[in-house]
Formats: sequence, C-alpha cells, structure tokens
Amino acid sequence: MLNPVSDELRAELRAKLPAAAFRDLTQAYLEEPRGRYAASDAFLIAPGNAEEVATVVQACAAARVGIIPYGGGTGLVGGQVAPDGPTSVLLSLERMTTISNVDATQNVLTCEAGAVLQTVQEAADGVDRLFPLTLASQGSARIGGTLATNAGGVNVLRYGNMRDLCLGLEAVLPTGEIWHGLTPLRKNNMGYDLRHLLIGAEGSLGIITAASLKLFPKPQHQGAALFAVTSPQAALDLLALAGEMLGGQVSAFELIHRMGLDFLAETGPKVDMPLSALPDWMVLIDLGCFAGTDPAASLEALFAAAAERGLAHDGVIAQSLAQRSALWAIRENIPEANRRIGSVSSHDISVPLVQIPVLIDRAGAELARLGAFRINCFGHVGDGNLHYNVFPTKGKTRADYEHLRQDVKEIVHDLTHALGGSISAEHGVGRLKVGDLEKYGDPAKLAAMRAIKAGLDPMGIMNPGAVLRT
Repeated sequence: MLNPVSDELRAELRAKLPAAAFRDLTQAYLEEPRGRYAASDAFLIAPGNAEEVATVVQACAAARVGIIPYGGGTGLVGGQVAPDGPTSVLLSLERMTTISNVDATQNVLTCEAGAVLQTVQEAADGVDRLFPLTLASQGSARIGGTLATNAGGVNVLRYGNMRDLCLGLEAVLPTGEIWHGLTPLRKNNMGYDLRHLLIGAEGSLGIITAASLKLFPKPQHQGAALFAVTSPQAALDLLALAGEMLGGQVSAFELIHRMGLDFLAETGPKVDMPLSALPDWMVLIDLGCFAGTDPAASLEALFAAAAERGLAHDGVIAQSLAQRSALWAIRENIPEANRRIGSVSSHDISVPLVQIPVLIDRAGAELARLGAFRINCFGHVGDGNLHYNVFPTKGKTRADYEHLRQDVKEIVHDLTHALGGSISAEHGVGRLKVGDLEKYGDPAKLAAMRAIKAGLDPMGIMNPGAVLRT
C-alpha cells in the first residue's frame, strides 16, 4: 500500500533540491487531453538533471510514495494522470531540455528526456539530418514521453517506432540508481537490453532521463499526393503497387475517410480541400527521394498504374513543398476536428494488413446494430494502425451516448483481437486500457510482465496504476 505525500517528504525534498525544481500546480497538470481522467492533487516537482531525479526517487522509495512521470501531457490513455489513490509526486521533465550532441558523422543525437520533439527535429535539420518521428503533438510532446509510450506516428512505414529510433538511454531505476546507458553503438549484445524494457513501459519500470537517437540523411526531394481510392482493399492494393514501383521512397501512406473531411468542414480547423468531389476513401502518400528522382513524376506514374488497375479514380499531386504541406494539413488537422466533435469511444488499434478491410466492414455493421453513429476511421494503413473513432450523430454529444461507450469499445476491441490485432497500437496502455490488457493479453506474457514489475519495482512506486493493475 502506497502512502500519500507527507509534510515530512515535502520538507525533505525542498531541502535537497533547488528552488527551481518546484512549480505551481496548475489544472493543466491534472488533466489529460480527452477529458476522461483528472486528478485532484499532486506534489509537482521538475528536476533539472538525472541526479535530481534520483534524489526524488530515493526519497519516494523510502517514504513509499508513488511517482507519476510527466512529459508533454499529450498522452491519450491517462498514463500521466492518477485520478485515484493517495497523493503522488508528479515528476515533470520540463526543465531537462538539453540537446548535448548532434553528430552528423555517426548520425546520432543525444538529448535529455524533456526536449520537445519539434526542437529535436530542428536540431537534426540544422546539421542536414532527419529525425523522422512525426506526430500531431510534436510541438509539445517530449522525447521521454515518446519513448515511454513507444510512439509511432506517420513515418513508421519507413523508419519504425521510437523503439527503432533509439540507440541508448539514461534512466533512473526504482531504487534511485542511475543507469548510464547512453551510447551511439548500433551493436551491443551485453546481456539483457534494458533499453527495450524501458521503452514502452510508460514509466512503470523507471524514469527515462536522456536518450541517444538515430538520425538519417535528409531526402533531397519530397513529394506528396492525395489519391481517391475505391475502397480500403484498393488502398491496400495501392500500397503494394507503390512498394513495387517506388520501393523505399515511400515515407508515409495514410488512409483517410470522408468523415474526417466532413468534421473539418463542420468544426474547423479550416483547410483547403483539393478534390472537387469528396470520395469516401482517400490515401495520402508521402515520398522522400534522393538525387536523380522527381517525386511528382514518380507519383504521376503511380497514379496512372493505379487508375489502369481500377484502384484510384481521382487525385492531386503536389507540385511544390507548399502544396505538399497543404495536403498534409488535411491529415494533421483531423485529430483536432475529432476532438471538437467529441468521440463516444476512440480506438488506437492495429491488425494484419490483410484484415483491414475485414475490420472496417464488420465493425461498421456490428456498431449499426447497436445504434446510429458517425465513424471516422483513418490512420497509418502502411503499418496496419487504424484510429477507429466512433462519434455521435450530428446534433448530439458524446454525453448522449455515455451508456453505450463500453459496448462500442468492446465491439471494436473484440473484433480487433479476433482478427489477430492489438487494442493498443501506438498510444500505450496507460490507465485507460489496463482492463483491456488483462482481457486480451497473452497470459504468459502478462505473468512475465508482473514478474518484471515485482522484481524491479517491488513497492510499486513507479507510475502506480498504469499498464498493470495495482
């Protein structure tokens, strides 16, 4: 059983840490973006380095007090908010923003966990390199949070998740010891890889304080196109065709449903719609090409081949970087339009590629038997990750459907599991999906996870209630 933050612990930490480590607790720290979770109180501390993080962890371990790691606050599964249990220490990485090294020779960038993703992207760009993780929240998401959740984004098809983009970590373990695992090495087989254990653990096994990240050569030419496709199956066939014709040049392949554009027209943000007649299904294709390749010409050839096979019947190809940005503005603003509408239930799922059309058809039919909804299904079809979000009909709000929320979620998640998929593709488990992990997770894996948690964090002070039930 954990204890609440006591006056004695507050006094101890104030004596051991500089005044800059203590911040006013505003409501923003106590809520998550979707409004599903809110905490009533916490003791907010913002350490300035790994040693100060270690001081906090050691003191909390001695007092048996929970620690909630806080990055940019952009997580969508409640991992950064503890609505229940005794008052915890809310440990923000916001002061730990140093980018200590950007090495274009080794293609490695080293930074503290509080560095904002967009700042890291800009630092890589400053040495003519690319850090490819791209998220809608990149202006506020922090590197520690993206690692803790193994964030994905739109470029997983080409570059992988954060797990694939990380070479080494520095972290504070539940004992308060600092693991000095920052390295530029790409081959290192010295026993268990703590890096991969901590990435995706959502702060439940330790606190990531710094990372060595992979950089890549910047494509010399970039292009994008929005193609109207006849169906989700046509989108998959187009993905295979793009792989055959364009190979490793495809950086992103995004499926968009008309409902997302309807939401943008209904609520904003305002974006330019390049197609005069909106189709039910579209794909946004992004290319990163090197010398000697014209992305617009490559996309024109792809469209011609797709049209000949009956896969695409309309489209627009960016002729400049400004037009490419305008196409991406459509996709990037869909989550904000979703937020303004307010979902009944949102689902971050993945299924084998061949099952995508099956899931879309069957989920829609099963939900229709439950009631009338608007469904906005979109996402990273290149890696099988769909955001299958269910919304009220026009004129109603999500409050009108609260009694159906659990049923909606079970329909989508049961079908995803039956098709061999995952009910948590890129957002993590947090507190939102603890029960889902227990329901759908492999029993042997869950037993191993609990054993690891008990071995590393026997008192359960690290993000209590997240990922595994306490």
